Amino acid sequence: MLPYKTLITIDREARQPVYQQIANRFASLIREGVLKPGLLLPGSRVLALQLGLHRKTIVAAYDELVSQDWATAIPRKGMMVATNLPDIKPRSFQAPVSPYGNGPTFSFNSIPFVVTSRHDLAPAGQLIINDGFADMREAPLEAWMRESRALIRRPRYHQRLTYGSSMGSQHLRQQLVRYLTHTRGLTLSTDNLMTTRGAQMAIYLTAAMLLKKGDYVIVGSPDYFFADLCFEQLGARLLRVPVDEEGIDVEAVGQLCRTHKVKMLYVIPHHHHPTTVTLSAERRMRLLDIIRTHRLVVLEDDYDYDYHYSSAPILPLAAGDHGGNVIYIGSFTKLLGLSIRSGFLVAPAPFLEEMARLRRLMDLQGDNLSEETLAALLADGTVDRHLKKSNKLYHERRDHLSQLLQSRLGDRVQFTEPTGGMATWLRFHKRYPLAKVAAKAGTMGLSMNNGEQYGYGTKPMNGIRFGFASLNNRELTKAVGILEKVLTKE
Repeated sequence: MLPYKTLITIDREARQPVYQQIANRFASLIREGVLKPGLLLPGSRVLALQLGLHRKTIVAAYDELVSQDWATAIPRKGMMVATNLPDIKPRSFQAPVSPYGNGPTFSFNSIPFVVTSRHDLAPAGQLIINDGFADMREAPLEAWMRESRALIRRPRYHQRLTYGSSMGSQHLRQQLVRYLTHTRGLTLSTDNLMTTRGAQMAIYLTAAMLLKKGDYVIVGSPDYFFADLCFEQLGARLLRVPVDEEGIDVEAVGQLCRTHKVKMLYVIPHHHHPTTVTLSAERRMRLLDIIRTHRLVVLEDDYDYDYHYSSAPILPLAAGDHGGNVIYIGSFTKLLGLSIRSGFLVAPAPFLEEMARLRRLMDLQGDNLSEETLAALLADGTVDRHLKKSNKLYHERRDHLSQLLQSRLGDRVQFTEPTGGMATWLRFHKRYPLAKVAAKAGTMGLSMNNGEQYGYGTKPMNGIRFGFASLNNRELTKAVGILEKVLTKE
């Protein structure tokens, strides 16, 4: 008998189950030719004794081998290495020239291109100033994995991994009703909720449901450029109104409603993108008047509501008296700092019923496992605890960045300390063109964008969103230090 005790090693600290480690090692030994096709493997009791494991672990490993076609169960003889191994060997022939090397010969639509930073291309070890994202190092990954494993292990859970409702998980929508009622003062039911793969999907679905070619859409100037691109791609004409320290100019919105047949207003009331300003309470009340008077459809993008530092957040427009005309969207992707796309959309039930039909044309249903996991974390308080912890942490980082910018960059930059969110809107003096600043910073170990995308549809602003949440105080100090060196050399 082969010395299986030395051929198979077990790492009891590894996350991979022991039976899976054994099965994978057997598969490797078969690939390497150590275990030949037709070889009888030791009985489960014998191998369990050799490896010091429970027999059921060996049985599970053998079952795994059989399921992958590496082994075959022989009645009254035991387990045997399969004679027809599952490895597929490539055919030996000269591959033709790829048919995709030329062409295509058909026509297709052109999508506007906006330059954005590719931080994934930054050299390993470089510091990154992003657009304003949570710190993945603080994300509740352990809790997420724990709940996901618990779900998978539930009896009959596999039956739920089939096509479900395009509205999303009923359990998650129930938890969202509770969460949004508690945190945002919304009055709603599960019929008013649809889950989406992030806020961007919600923006696109809403626009696709409402807009026809030539329709007018009011947006801020500046504005979230991906939303603007979405509306334009669907044929809308954008009417831009100024954004100042109190948010979007609502009187300009009212004037446009009187002179144009406006189909929709897109607004970011909390921590406007890119400027991070918050719509004042006075302007919110005036905007609600305009909504009711003109029956104006509003897409309220509240992607960053949950992070606030200087004061309590003002309730969203969706919580006010709007007559059902405000479509409200949000995201858990930024809140949790996870790469899993998770958003939601609140609207009148008849509208969502039609939207669910549209959604099925591009995405038959949501990610059941992710949605059920998020529902569990909402139910057991994990999300609330994470929010309290990260709010305190990001508040400290915001303060640290503000102090650094004032003391080390001085009048070379201009900013207003944000009341919440995960980024500071940082404007550079015109004598420091951001394209040059970003290029030089990259050679010194700091990856940042050149601000070009924030000027889409409006005049260049020579500014960036300096995401502080994902950098600790030491990293923030280093990043600002590099910027100081760059600006000093200019």
